[in-house]
Amino acid sequence: MSIQWYPGHMTRAKKKAEEALEFNDLVIEVLDARIPGSSINPMIQSLRQARQRPHLKILNKSDLADPLITSQWLDYFNEQPHTTAISLSAKDIREVKKILLICKKLAPHRGTTVKPLRVLIMGVPNVGKSTIINALKNKRIAKVGNEPAVTKIQQRIELNDHIILTDTPGMMWPKITNELDGIFLAASHTIGINAYDELETSLLLYDIIKEIYPDILSAHYKIKLPFPKDEEFLEHIASARKFVVKKGEWNINKAAVTFLNDYRQGLIGKISLESPSSRIAMLKKINKEKN
Repeated sequence: MSIQWYPGHMTRAKKKAEEALEFNDLVIEVLDARIPGSSINPMIQSLRQARQRPHLKILNKSDLADPLITSQWLDYFNEQPHTTAISLSAKDIREVKKILLICKKLAPHRGTTVKPLRVLIMGVPNVGKSTIINALKNKRIAKVGNEPAVTKIQQRIELNDHIILTDTPGMMWPKITNELDGIFLAASHTIGINAYDELETSLLLYDIIKEIYPDILSAHYKIKLPFPKDEEFLEHIASARKFVVKKGEWNINKAAVTFLNDYRQGLIGKISLESPSSRIAMLKKINKEKN
């Protein structure tokens, strides 16, 4: 299943971000801790590298991710040049406040009333940038919504008298070349709902989770092994929750949406869909197939 999503406002957002980089000292990139590799926007990476700015990667939604896998991602990212990586949950204000201290360490030449530290925050849609910003400012100034692409314009925010933050709209890239990336992004609610089929996405997500977290899946949905195949799994959910279209027919579409939401809200358990090693293996396989 090939998934593509690149609304028109993102072309403008990319241009504005490129212009803003010239006047910012540091780039914060917010990722989804469940899919850190898939939620890296290659355009953001190239823009930052062109300007050679220090880089703070924030693996947000760590409360929903497998802590062991998150630790592996932090080690992986912290080995990269000019990059510092941390994990947190934007719901925890105390964790979010640590961001400012890290930013000051990464750009020690700035951060005074005369020379304020200028920070650009970027990321794909719906990774929690606005929630982080509101926590940093102790005020609801960035619009928050549980759907992709809520923020559509750039916003300059004075966090205090020595740190200025520029918020950018969530940005995708024009073409998702790795099919699995599209599936992960759709399942994690980063892509607009009009760009993918919820039923098909839910079944692909089911195949992935039953492979890497069989015990968690079995316990949450009270399924005895072996796992049911494909739509039989959704019928199981529909039956358990009484999702009926008409007598004798289960509403598997509603079950599909329910399964996706269960994953997105962390109700199934702490799940990471990819690790550094699984991503490296996936990219090697793709490159081999191309050649």
